[in-house]
Amino acid sequence: MHPSGNTAAVEEPLLTARRIFGLVAHELALVEEEFERQARSNIQVIAYIGDYLRASGGKRVRPALTLLSTRAAGGDASRPNVVRMATVMEFLHTATLVHDDIIDNAETRRNRPSINSRFGNQTAVLMGDWLYMSAFETSLQERSLQVLDILTAVTRRMTEGELLQLTLIGRADVSEEQYFDILRRKTAYLFSACCEIGAILGGCGEDERGALRDYGMSLGMAFQLVDDLLDFTSDEGALGKAAGVDLLEGKVTLPLIYLLEEEPGMKSAVQSVVREGSYREFTRELFLREAERAGTLERARARAAAYAEAAAHALERVRPSKYADALRSITSYILRREM
Repeated sequence: MHPSGNTAAVEEPLLTARRIFGLVAHELALVEEEFERQARSNIQVIAYIGDYLRASGGKRVRPALTLLSTRAAGGDASRPNVVRMATVMEFLHTATLVHDDIIDNAETRRNRPSINSRFGNQTAVLMGDWLYMSAFETSLQERSLQVLDILTAVTRRMTEGELLQLTLIGRADVSEEQYFDILRRKTAYLFSACCEIGAILGGCGEDERGALRDYGMSLGMAFQLVDDLLDFTSDEGALGKAAGVDLLEGKVTLPLIYLLEEEPGMKSAVQSVVREGSYREFTRELFLREAERAGTLERARARAAAYAEAAAHALERVRPSKYADALRSITSYILRREM
């Protein structure tokens, strides 16, 4: 099904984030050890930055999805090759963050100075490249063409997404279709790859593999939609990074796309913020107030809820287990970050 704004949010008993991740806590600890091991290098600057990145933390959502999907597919997520591949997914994600921060001139990431602001753009570019290559070198140990096909495709799509976004920077005429295309490439395909690779490592059949792939795609869409909503509505303390920066960087996200549909007169305000790189003349509060009044925030939230429901629906094709239940609970947990 293709999610639309008319679908209600997922309603069901929820597991807390602690309990969801607790099901694979042992394996996630092994991922941390593997991250540290893979980030070691006889080149001092690589070892230092690798340790800096690992210590920066993050929720480890992508490796957790890989591990939970392996378990949901009937496999053993504590096997060394599964732990390695879960770490590969975090390496790929970290590499994209490092490169994205350079492109966006971001100064902070997870409440710490970003790699580019701490070490400079040249070092950050090369570190991102090193992370990509390390991820592929590790994945070769799996000797699986299926896995390599997925990883090469997702890396290409993420790069395409970044390039597509660059062509739209500073434009107030971004369409809903263009926005979702970028979301799919930059975020959702990696979520989908995590779940599909987990399914392959778990040894399940084609139907369950397809279900977990579809689950990851819809979950990734919901996740990024909520992330964009939080940038629009939250403060810096709640986000762990600067708030309201999407528009300052020239990125028009779904709440603004909907607002400009309802209130075309706001276009000049959007262009002014992008041009000035500040909310001095037109405040964030003004955009929030107008978006609430026009109902565009609720409309964007409904799209996120629809994708979350589509993700939960895909899991109906996965064998019942506490791990499938945990994956289902993630769909509701993501929405609660915003709603």
